[in-house]
Amino acid sequence: MQLLVTGGLGFIGSNLVRHLLSEHPNYHVINLDAMTYAGHPANLQDLGHLNRYKFIAGRIEDAELVGSIVSGKRFGPIDGIINLAAETHVDRSIQDPNVFVHTNVLGTQVLLEAAYKYGVSRKNSNKDCQPIRFVQVSTDEVYGSLGATGYFTEETPLAPNSPYSASKASADMLCRAYFHTYGMPVAITRCSNNYGPYQHPEKLIPLFINNALNNKPVPVYGDGLNVRDWLHVEDHCQAIDLVFHRGLPGEIYNIGGNNEKKNIDITTLILAQLGKGPELMPESNVENA
Repeated sequence: MQLLVTGGLGFIGSNLVRHLLSEHPNYHVINLDAMTYAGHPANLQDLGHLNRYKFIAGRIEDAELVGSIVSGKRFGPIDGIINLAAETHVDRSIQDPNVFVHTNVLGTQVLLEAAYKYGVSRKNSNKDCQPIRFVQVSTDEVYGSLGATGYFTEETPLAPNSPYSASKASADMLCRAYFHTYGMPVAITRCSNNYGPYQHPEKLIPLFINNALNNKPVPVYGDGLNVRDWLHVEDHCQAIDLVFHRGLPGEIYNIGGNNEKKNIDITTLILAQLGKGPELMPESNVENA
């Protein structure tokens, strides 16, 4: 089986590429990544010698490039697409929403269209051929703020609160449309906050660790009482793998760690583990710790 993983140089993407190659020795993985600030070639540099791994630099919005890959012209037929390519940082989406809409919405549509077009043509030319499976890796931020229940379900109404989450919700709706309109085997995963190897240092846990190690203040937002669910990235990759192989087309799968914590509690835990005190927290947060 040959899979196209988009955004494979990023945090979750690089962990997923490693997981797929390790857990499925007969699989081949093509990694399409735009190599933005969040995609680091060093994340997968040690895989360059594997003939089962191919890397292509490019953007998912490039319909010509995507078509050349999904059609099989580059490296042969594609059996599935797992889309992790996205602009993801909330603060950046507030500063420049345009790039989030372009990549997260238009880019997803380009991938869906290629998967539909070449999946149908391949099936028509070979009755034993299966359509191209598609997994859209989304986020629980499409649900908005965590409510009193402390968790989301797949039935929670969408209520995105930032240009980032709105763009991801829009991409999810396109996936739903391609399933209902064209019968494409599309499944959507929505994960909670990930942490683990290769995470970009702008994210909460690595940022706070780096700051604390250098005796710099940890920038806890607001009163620190916002609640997030935390999930290790390797657990997330196992879940994506499971959804790709066994998930039902048209379904949405929430992926969480059942590990809801207030930001202030995560901050206090990090400081304690590093032998640092509350003096690194803003004064307004110390009382809540």
